[in-house]
Amino acid sequence: MRGPVVLVLVTLTCFATAQHQALIDYLERRLLAIEDRISLWHEQTARYASELRTLKQQMVSQLENLDKEKETLRMNLDGVGTRVDRVERELDYLETQNGAQPCVDVDDKLIEQQVTLVKEKQKAKYSKLSDCSDMISSIKAMKILKRVGGPKGMWTKDTSRGSGKLYIFNGTDEDTIHEFASVQDFSRSLGITLSKNLKLPSAWRGTGHVVFNNYAYYITLAEEIMIVKFDMKNSSVTDSTVFPLQDHVPVYGLTPETVMDLAVDEEGLWAIYATRQNERYISLAKMDATSLDIEQMWDTNCPRENAEAAFVICGTLYVVYNTKQPGRSRVQCVFDVNGMVTNDDAPLIYFPKRYGSHSSLKYNPQEQLVYAWDDGYQILYKLIMKKKLEI
Repeated sequence: MRGPVVLVLVTLTCFATAQHQALIDYLERRLLAIEDRISLWHEQTARYASELRTLKQQMVSQLENLDKEKETLRMNLDGVGTRVDRVERELDYLETQNGAQPCVDVDDKLIEQQVTLVKEKQKAKYSKLSDCSDMISSIKAMKILKRVGGPKGMWTKDTSRGSGKLYIFNGTDEDTIHEFASVQDFSRSLGITLSKNLKLPSAWRGTGHVVFNNYAYYITLAEEIMIVKFDMKNSSVTDSTVFPLQDHVPVYGLTPETVMDLAVDEEGLWAIYATRQNERYISLAKMDATSLDIEQMWDTNCPRENAEAAFVICGTLYVVYNTKQPGRSRVQCVFDVNGMVTNDDAPLIYFPKRYGSHSSLKYNPQEQLVYAWDDGYQILYKLIMKKKLEI
């Protein structure tokens, strides 16, 4: 019995040894495979690191080139800006050297002179209400106050002495005036939050309104043009009148919404309008601000075509022209009811560059400022004046 047991033990021992060796061989093969994979990973990592370094160097080089190109482009733009400024100065110089184009056609000049002589004989000489004899010499400065409202509208201070209130007529067909206690309140107001709203009994038409002696004079239009006098203190209509025009046309070729433009100067209230009978040219009327009666009327030689707005100073009408693609506005035609200023005598005045075109220009005789509405921007123009006798 002892012999077979020993044989079995020896056999089991040999078998166990063989299994152990096979396991060791398997583990060695697996370790070799892992080492191969680790070696491959190291090689790939080193290659990736080398490629990333190369890419970084390329990116740094390209960024340096972009910085150089950026600097070159900036220098080129500065050079272009300098040349553009030089060209604009040369154009401004040429504009000041060249006189305004005649406001009438050459072929019609003799006829217009004859018609003017006849009308002067038929009309009495205009009686001035003040001793004002100022005219525009140049525009001293422009100040962009802020931007409130739509592209077209009107803003103005009460043109009477001592009043500091400011009024916003936003749009060309609305019925609510926004009143500010002062220009400072308007400047610091977020939009129109600091304003007092004044509701009108009817919607205005266009941008040709004025505020004078605590009254708003605004234009309405149904079949006929009506001027309404609205008491700002009592919020009520004081008076209204139908302007005696049979066939009216928009007064400005570039502002068709304005069927009539009211203006205030040192002499009082004026109406700027146009009729189909004389539709090529702008007409002017002096009105009584109290009764709304028409005191006198004139047919001017200022064309409607390419006109965008106008204002009156000391009895002289200044018509501002532009182009259909808005450029620099200019006073290119004047008409003095006293005959002291002619187009040949008046200087050619260009407004500073702005955003678009004026939808309204309102002169304040107390401040010698023009309140302009330009594509929603509220702009102030400071005027330099001289005496008409100095021309």
